[in-house]
Amino acid sequence: MGREEHAIVLEFLSRGYSSSYTGEPVAQAVGTTNFTLLELVPRDGVSLSLGQTVYIGPEERKEVKFIKGRLEYSRLTNTAQQELPHVVESVVRESEKKYVEFFNKAGSISIRKHSLELLPSIGKKHATNIIDERDHKPFESFASIAERVNLMPDPVRVITERVIEELQGTDIKYYMFTVPPKREERRL
Repeated sequence: MGREEHAIVLEFLSRGYSSSYTGEPVAQAVGTTNFTLLELVPRDGVSLSLGQTVYIGPEERKEVKFIKGRLEYSRLTNTAQQELPHVVESVVRESEKKYVEFFNKAGSISIRKHSLELLPSIGKKHATNIIDERDHKPFESFASIAERVNLMPDPVRVITERVIEELQGTDIKYYMFTVPPKREERRL
């Protein structure tokens, strides 16, 4: 998985966290490549807005002074948690080719389980139907998946829900769309 180049602001706290003594402005954001939850410090005098895409790559940054670090889902503000599903869905829609490719190339993770079955609302029958259809002809779009697979739930919603589950980290063994937390961050 590549590094995050851009992030979308989920929450901007112009005076920092209420528990902070410094009052340093901070933004909570999600990366557009691996959905990494990040804490950003804006440049002096810069005000960020919800839904704003900011550059966080290695080159000169206009809006962001530095990346404070990764965030756990539980540390997101209520506003950020509410914004996250909408932002993730938007990123999934914009990267349709990448996620359709997932449906076309996803493989087994064990003798008894296929990675498609890790998606919410996808059981063995749906997974088998998806595999049969893609073997016949690869999918070209989310619409082609929905049309060709019987009773297929909305592919965008299914991927969005899985990304949120992975970010929450509750009983997640396999990470398909996000970067797993560091070992010390993982819940046992």
